[in-house]
Amino acid sequence: MPLEAGLLEILACPACHAPLKEQERELLCTGQDCGLAYPVRDGIPVLLVDEARRPG
Repeated sequence: MPLEAGLLEILACPACHAPLKEQERELLCTGQDCGLAYPVRDGIPVLLVDEARRPG
């Protein structure tokens, strides 16, 4: 389920403040040194560093 159109424009990675991009059921940090992937549950982004998936 895609997020609302303007939502990605205002969201940022809580760890490094880089913009996020939507990919399947996650929001991926675009920061080169960060790369965390935040889950989207029931259409709601969970922007908690403890809930994020580390880059593999």
